[in-house]
Amino acid sequence: MQLDEQMKCWNQAAVKVLDIRRIVMEAGAQLDAYTLPANGFIYTIRGSAQLQLDGQTYKAERFYMLHGAKGSSLDIQTNEDFEYIMLYYRAFLAFPSYRKKWLLAQPEVAPFSLQYGFTPSSPLGLLRYLDELEGAWVQSGSLDLLHTKSLFYQFIHEMMVQLAEQEIKTELADPVKQTLRYIQNHYREQVTLDFLAEQFNYSSRHLSMQFKRQTGYSPIDYLIQTRIAKARNLLLRSDATLSEIAAEVGYSDVYYFSRIFKKHVGISPILYQRKMREEARREDRPLQISESSIGRRWKSGYIDYENHYQYIDGGSTSMKRRKTSSSMIMVALLSITMLLAACSSGTAQTPAAGEGTGASSNNSSTAVSSDTGSQTNKDNETRTVSTVKGDVVVPANPKRVVVLYLQGDVVALGVKPIATSDVYDGAAYKSELEGVNALGTWFEPNPEAVIDLDPDLIIVPSEETYTLLKDIAPTVYIPYEKLSTEERLHSIASIFGKEQEAETLITNLNTKVEESKKTLADAGILDKTISIVEGGLKGMVIVESKQFGRGSQAVYEYLGMKAPEVVQKKIDVVSDAAGSNISMEVLPEYIGDYVFRSVYEGADNLTDNPIWSSIPAIKEGRLIEIDFDFFYYSDIYSINKQLDFVVEKLLAAPRAQ
Repeated sequence: MQLDEQMKCWNQAAVKVLDIRRIVMEAGAQLDAYTLPANGFIYTIRGSAQLQLDGQTYKAERFYMLHGAKGSSLDIQTNEDFEYIMLYYRAFLAFPSYRKKWLLAQPEVAPFSLQYGFTPSSPLGLLRYLDELEGAWVQSGSLDLLHTKSLFYQFIHEMMVQLAEQEIKTELADPVKQTLRYIQNHYREQVTLDFLAEQFNYSSRHLSMQFKRQTGYSPIDYLIQTRIAKARNLLLRSDATLSEIAAEVGYSDVYYFSRIFKKHVGISPILYQRKMREEARREDRPLQISESSIGRRWKSGYIDYENHYQYIDGGSTSMKRRKTSSSMIMVALLSITMLLAACSSGTAQTPAAGEGTGASSNNSSTAVSSDTGSQTNKDNETRTVSTVKGDVVVPANPKRVVVLYLQGDVVALGVKPIATSDVYDGAAYKSELEGVNALGTWFEPNPEAVIDLDPDLIIVPSEETYTLLKDIAPTVYIPYEKLSTEERLHSIASIFGKEQEAETLITNLNTKVEESKKTLADAGILDKTISIVEGGLKGMVIVESKQFGRGSQAVYEYLGMKAPEVVQKKIDVVSDAAGSNISMEVLPEYIGDYVFRSVYEGADNLTDNPIWSSIPAIKEGRLIEIDFDFFYYSDIYSINKQLDFVVEKLLAAPRAQ
């Protein structure tokens, strides 16, 4: 991150000073693995010491400045009496529009989480501000706290000047190390992905991707594994009650704790405690020790993150100790007998809920087979649907449905889910989901929250979400990006046995499309060109696909309207979502008779831009602003509403000649 970018962030920042203190350490004293509770500056006053921040070593002499991010690990080894000032603060990008632009442009960079150390060229200037800050902070009156904030900005300005003069290199703190340490220290508390991302000033998506890339786990999965490991230790080494253990590892509901423990370990907490203590007693006997020395020993697997060891036993799939006792043999024989009986009665042809048979694995274009549809088992009140993951048994009349991203189609079919992924405030169907639980971003929902809802059906839009949730309840994966609106609706309708409702919705949509086309044709608009753009002063994205969103499906696919020739050539050959970044200088070449501009809170005001204002469609009032939230979705519910909007606005705009 360049210094000028960092300075821009400080100009857009809201800050709060959290604490300032002067600390003296005697010669030979040391501080080990101290986790910074907030972003902070360490400024040495006298003496010398060796500082380590997240493993990076700094030789701190008199007047040395070090900046560390929240969650970083600090070690100090003193050589002589060592005095320093510690200043903690919190800062964030205050304006939503700027914050959104920043995350879109640089999602991997947290603007206030940089790590750097240097010797100031004018150390007494920084010391003066810190002394005044300390004095104002001690007073703690309202006016003094305001003075503290004012002095902090002056301190930042002086430090930025000196950083720029020396061209100091800054490094980004490792968000994965920060998150690991935070979870290890705060696993007892309520922790969510969004909370972790906010703590370290990263986007949820970036933090999750980085964490999974380095550890193989999502942050929430790691949190669960940490809690389970702590609970197992308490079950073995204490006589605490189940309620006490659940509370100690962060679960207020002992029933929920038992469920999640059994899901990850394979047996309930009480049975686990009984089993492990019995094994420990047997291992104390010489005969058992002798037997185990020539037998297969059970070893726990480990994950090693920064010296934090965690028993995982194969993650969410339990590793079970192999036994050959007579009781186990009898259980196996009984299981085989029951299986044969089931096969002979014809019920074994229906796979377990959520289990893929692979029968449809070669069909990657549809989520639910349109040839055979769904089959209903009236006796058991279930339905079998064919998906890209194989046959899945779902309830014939599900009551507790969780759906990610695809909620618009579900709502259109008359199904109100109990929980969905986050929905933009301006979505067409937002009001239909009033009172419905929110699970976070669609690409990484919180599994604990889903388990807590006890769903009987889950619908997901990606491989990742399928893998994350498939063990909780019957889960149907809909590869939405490979399906047309009609195909996707048919797939979802087959899950609920609402094929007729889907046909009605599609018929009504087609009728609306034909009526809309006739209305626009009668008004002399249907044969005019339309451009769809999104962006601001630094450039525009020109939509070049029917699948891009931002109204492209309503305009180009359903109404069949055309873009300017330079854009239409790409629309005709592109099937995926596509768009091009165009500079403002050449933008007029890509603009048609009408312009739809996607806008959002904080979007650039282009009124005074001479190039933008000179475009005929803009100058003559044929600019139609569309809300980003409203036009983000492409489900049948949203497209119906979008068609109404497009037709209404085109009819209201001045006619193009």
